[in-house]
Amino acid sequence: MHKILLVDDEENILTVCRRYLEKEGYHVFQAANGEEALRIYDAERIDLVVVDLMMPVMDGTALIMALIDRGKDTPFLCLSALTQEKDRLYSLTLGADDYICKPFSPRELVLRIKNIIRRSSKQEIQEKVERGSLFMDRLKRLATVNGQPLELTLKEFDLLWLLASDYQRVFSKSELLERVWGYEFEGDANTINVHIHHLREKLHAADESRLFIKTVWGLGYKFEG
Repeated sequence: MHKILLVDDEENILTVCRRYLEKEGYHVFQAANGEEALRIYDAERIDLVVVDLMMPVMDGTALIMALIDRGKDTPFLCLSALTQEKDRLYSLTLGADDYICKPFSPRELVLRIKNIIRRSSKQEIQEKVERGSLFMDRLKRLATVNGQPLELTLKEFDLLWLLASDYQRVFSKSELLERVWGYEFEGDANTINVHIHHLREKLHAADESRLFIKTVWGLGYKFEG
């Protein structure tokens, strides 16, 4: 059950939003200001914060900065009666995952929350990949085969991560160049051949029983761990 923290000084908004979210199966906490919200946040594993920007005691901006200082990547959605573009852009600059203007539909809020959580869940899943004997942790830049670390260059890791994380998808050489090396790369497609060759050598040395990277003639490469 995902935990949502609602932060707003308007009691009616908290009551209505909480009712709608609980109907969808969320575990909802509520706070009337930033200081109260921080106490709840520190005590619970919150999955998403819905925060009003204009509040007494500790406003939404101060709360957001305090959450960021805690070093966690909890997504948040901003509520505000300020409707000008500069206000929305400011919220997004702070790192908000979404922004909704008051007054708003509780149903719309629920849908926006669902979308944020769905995106966040996909990102969490993609921080680590396990394909057969291959395991990769993107944040730690770690790749192992049968538990033994692979010594990979920066681009070898990025290339292997892209192939392994999108299992069975065929990537063309031009797409691999664009996704791993970027638009400004001035080399040629032979760079891909060289890196694939080195990856295959290292993977084969770690586990001779698997192919790992397959050439799809005329199309490109795909992972087959």
